[in-house]
Amino acid sequence: MPDLQQLKRRVVHTAQRLVVNPIGRRSPMTMLETTGRKSGQPRRTAIGGRLIGNQFWLVSEHGEHSHYVLNIKANPAVRLRLHGQWRTGTAHLLPDDDVNERLKGLPGVNSALVRLMGSDLLTIRVDLD
Repeated sequence: MPDLQQLKRRVVHTAQRLVVNPIGRRSPMTMLETTGRKSGQPRRTAIGGRLIGNQFWLVSEHGEHSHYVLNIKANPAVRLRLHGQWRTGTAHLLPDDDVNERLKGLPGVNSALVRLMGSDLLTIRVDLD
């Protein structure tokens, strides 16, 4: 029987895949595009976070269990859709960052959802070109 964290990840991942990401692709939501580590194809994920200077900060709900994080580990070159415009950048996984402090500086509703739905939080910084 799966533990509670695994069950939570599975439920949230399914909801994101079937509901959040399809809506995000058709809306002005911020999207992260990675390159699939197996397929080599673009993979888009709706995300929340904050642009600070030339860096975009976000917290992954499921850390290294998230497919987009695994894709970043294989290839950190990413694209972000911010305010309807695509920008290229390089993603950095920051496991030593204090995610609770980081979430205080990110948008409130998104941060609350990440805390509620997350199972293994991980900070990610995207340095934009």
